[in-house]
Amino acid sequence: MPFLSRIRINPLRAESRKLLASPRAMHAAVQGGIPATPDQARTLWRLDPDNPHRPHLFVLTTDKPDWNHLVEQAGWPDADGEHYAIRDYTPLLQHLATGRSFAFRLTANPVQNTSRPDKPTARQQERTERGDTRGFRLGHRTAAAQLNWFLTRTPRWGFEIPAAPHQDDTRDTDGQPPRDVRITNRQRLSFGKGAVTGKEAHVVMNSVTFEGRLRITDPALLTERLLAGIGPSKAYGCGLLTLAPLPEGA
Repeated sequence: MPFLSRIRINPLRAESRKLLASPRAMHAAVQGGIPATPDQARTLWRLDPDNPHRPHLFVLTTDKPDWNHLVEQAGWPDADGEHYAIRDYTPLLQHLATGRSFAFRLTANPVQNTSRPDKPTARQQERTERGDTRGFRLGHRTAAAQLNWFLTRTPRWGFEIPAAPHQDDTRDTDGQPPRDVRITNRQRLSFGKGAVTGKEAHVVMNSVTFEGRLRITDPALLTERLLAGIGPSKAYGCGLLTLAPLPEGA
């Protein structure tokens, strides 16, 4: 049974600053609240800093978690109010139906695969010179490329993005009306992954938050993506797609 949690983070505490600055550290803190071992439980998480003074951490788990350790380390353990909320995710999944629309938010790491980078790094050049035939996974860096990555993949995720309201007379370069989606946050993150063969492995990723309105085309595909996540870097806060009911008449 899946559960969706929302945890309040206090950004003024020392432990909070460590977690907010390092996706690797946040991943470890999230795993600490799940009773099952990492190979048994699928976990997705996303940090929503809409209000930098009250950021929220959202976590989707397959088992019911316990977030008391996060409250103690990075919340307001002695304050009034709800420190975290855990909701059964099943009712939402049961209400997915073809044609139904939702507001959505997704933080993802848009990437492309290529056999030869245009501007290879020293490590990529070394791989090419030794005859490594594996492809390279490169992040999209521009907002236009990141948005195109998203829009071209929605059919395989079980939904489509309808035209933006009041834009029927406007057309993009392909002659289509603008879609009801926007990028609300873009970050290029770089952090250590841990020692590997005596060297510090490094992670570089482009985290992009998409928000807008979607219309379901395949409930089974969408359910799969809601539970399994979208795109790479899921351990580092990417891939969690969340839905919210739209206001009446939207």
